[in-house]
Amino acid sequence: MGECSEHRCWDELLPDALGLIFRKLSLKDVLTVVPRVCKSWGRVVAGPYCWQEIDIQEWSQQQSKPDQLKRMVRMLVARSGGSFHRISVSGLPGDPLFTFIGDHARSLTTMELPRSDINDSLVENVAPRLSNVTFLDISSCTKIGARALEAFGKHCKSLIGLRRVMHPTDVVGRASQHDEARAIACNMPKLRHLEIGYMLIATKAVVEIASQCHDLKFLDLRGCWNVDDKLLQESYPGLKVVGPYVDDCYENSFWEECSDDSDDSIYWELMDDDYYAAGSDDEGIWDDGQGLEGLEVRFYGGGFSESHAGFDWPPSP
Repeated sequence: MGECSEHRCWDELLPDALGLIFRKLSLKDVLTVVPRVCKSWGRVVAGPYCWQEIDIQEWSQQQSKPDQLKRMVRMLVARSGGSFHRISVSGLPGDPLFTFIGDHARSLTTMELPRSDINDSLVENVAPRLSNVTFLDISSCTKIGARALEAFGKHCKSLIGLRRVMHPTDVVGRASQHDEARAIACNMPKLRHLEIGYMLIATKAVVEIASQCHDLKFLDLRGCWNVDDKLLQESYPGLKVVGPYVDDCYENSFWEECSDDSDDSIYWELMDDDYYAAGSDDEGIWDDGQGLEGLEVRFYGGGFSESHAGFDWPPSP
């Protein structure tokens, strides 16, 4: 204790304070490095303090094994004790994982599930349990349509932000998405921020949204080539409209990044519990059934940036 009087005892900090600090670290460090420092830090990582925000989108974009993604989401949601208020994961396999998230969503306000394998029927079943959600990202979820948007709108009464950005390949073969625009207009009246880039809609559909969503302040229409943005700006001077024509050279920079033969890529993989147990001073931490045993986790560094992860589009200004 005499030594601690001169130097700060980090292991004696309150768990919620440690949790705030650990959230600044990478997912890899939180799961594999922090628990090996000392027992108290391991207990913090195994509890809800680090998992108020479950952001594994970058990691999930690198996964090719759905079972690994399922196990990670289940583990982190369970560790949060149902207190997580944000979840961000790409390529969610769908049911029963989406139902599992809904069953533990009492505190959830931000749900980001781009490229997920959810469908209309599943959303209609789970949406009633998502009543506290205020921001929703369902970009490139190709199996949902107007029915899902209607369900989200009816049950997420406080929804103020929606991101439904499509990739051009997502809408190949589709005639239009006017029914989705109508579902947004009729069921999400409190929207303030809306991103619907590359959706197959025309000016009339967007006007319907703007006329029904009276609080709308920002509208991203990049790639919606059939929309007359000048008409919108004249009719709704208080609405900031981005697109449909934006020259940002994003696609070129993306492919240039992908073709970079970088030597500084970092590969880390956890195949079983031997790696962790080798240096652990508290192996019992993982005996709660929410450990990393058998969970394969891969991290890549260098030549990979968050802004160019997958086929995403740049964030709105």
